[in-house]
Amino acid sequence: MDKPYVLSMKGIEKEYYGNKVLKGVDLYIAPGEIHALMGENGAGKSTLMNILFGMPVIHNTGGFKGVIEVNGEQVNIDSPQKAMELGIGMVHQEFMLIPGFTVTENIKVGREITTPTIASSIFGKKLEALDKRSMAADARTALDTIGLDISEDTMVRGLPVGYMQFIEIAREIDKSGMQILIFDEPTAVLTESEADRLLDAMRTIAAKGIAIIFITHRIDEVMNVTDSMTVLRDGTLVERLITKDTTAARIAELMIGRKVEKLVEDTVDNRTLDDNDIILSLRDYYVDMPGEKVHGIDLDVRRGEILGIGGLAGQGKVGIPNGILGLYEAAGEIVFDGEKINPNKLGDALNKGIAFVSEDRRGVGLLLEETIEQNIVFSAMQVKEDFLHKFGPLKIFDAKAAKAFADDMIQKLDIRCTGSSQYVGRLSGGNQQKVCLARALALAPKLLIVSEPTRGIDIGAKKLVLELLVKLNRETGLTIIVVSSELNELRSLSDRIAIVSDGKLTAMLAPDASDAKYGLAMSGSKAGGEE
Repeated sequence: MDKPYVLSMKGIEKEYYGNKVLKGVDLYIAPGEIHALMGENGAGKSTLMNILFGMPVIHNTGGFKGVIEVNGEQVNIDSPQKAMELGIGMVHQEFMLIPGFTVTENIKVGREITTPTIASSIFGKKLEALDKRSMAADARTALDTIGLDISEDTMVRGLPVGYMQFIEIAREIDKSGMQILIFDEPTAVLTESEADRLLDAMRTIAAKGIAIIFITHRIDEVMNVTDSMTVLRDGTLVERLITKDTTAARIAELMIGRKVEKLVEDTVDNRTLDDNDIILSLRDYYVDMPGEKVHGIDLDVRRGEILGIGGLAGQGKVGIPNGILGLYEAAGEIVFDGEKINPNKLGDALNKGIAFVSEDRRGVGLLLEETIEQNIVFSAMQVKEDFLHKFGPLKIFDAKAAKAFADDMIQKLDIRCTGSSQYVGRLSGGNQQKVCLARALALAPKLLIVSEPTRGIDIGAKKLVLELLVKLNRETGLTIIVVSSELNELRSLSDRIAIVSDGKLTAMLAPDASDAKYGLAMSGSKAGGEE
């Protein structure tokens, strides 16, 4: 007889507008089992859970293929309400609490306990009174179960985020008939001590026979608390593992291991990199960028190198350049080519010779309703007063010089267009990215920082952009920092790769370091990258 699973998901497939994001995935969980769902960003974890919870995004985009069984019976989960009726709950990354309600009111919302009144006996159940004592007692039981020492009468508004996370969990376990509870990155917003307490709460919940699906990138937590795990990669099932029979290094390797495609052709490299010739130094560096906070890193960039900065989404890698350029509040010491940069003075980094190609090229990097020429020369006009005729205090746009420079960039970067007067908004994504690079190069920078250089462009354009960066580095000696979520890209062109997790620098790795070392570093594991 097969093991009695509380949940079986068999052969799950899902595509969005022709892009297959799940390719025949299976997931099996037993009652009382803590089961980790592992994989890099984009592996398909969230889509699989959206299917299980009946989220509208699934059914509004053509549904899915495959079978879901709860307690051995096939079910059709076409809405979150149906999922909850089957005893499936979800603790979301984004808090779903009502700030103006008390802890009790948040835990019992939608499941209020009422008592009859004279009015309700005449006009119906809607006029029954809230049984606040019984509701508070239920809330207290749920809070005690997860070890949260807070009054059930406390107003939620103003509570620390850690408390809010526990209240979300208390609300789910208060529901009757709970069989499966999904935790979506529950420790991402918690301190280390709060995270430890949450793992203890998970064990308590599982001991009551409730199955837990634990979505996380933190391998240490998985090794600490789970019974088993499913590893996804690029929408496919890689392996189902029993936790006690595996290692952190093995998990990391399974998460990111893939055939490394050659994205950049070999080039002649006559550089000599000196570990003592540092062009950029960060010390005790913090950035307050929502979703990409940086927490006190130290980092040195050698003159003439290509340094890659990688890590999972939301871990702080994107915050590093945005703080240097003054786009978000930053603190700490930034020394560039012997001069200190004030990160809270917008334009200071630009004026000192750092150019930046933002990850948000349409929102920050480009003037979509302007021409290619105007986009390319705009920053150089503003920062260096290039492409201007100066007659005393009078400055007149030098159209001839601007057009000549734009035409030269179009040729050198192979920007596919009808000419420098074409509007940027009408270009393909790859060509828009090249215009962003041309604008940065117009500043004649000492350091070029490129964030997510190939986001949203096809594989052919990716190769061209990456090869262009290598060519610039090799031929002109330009120091380049590339920030990317695509580890394969970084390994194709970088001299070294800094991995950021939880806003901290966890490792500095060689491009040919093992998948296991990269996976452990990206997960923030304390395992130290053993293979």
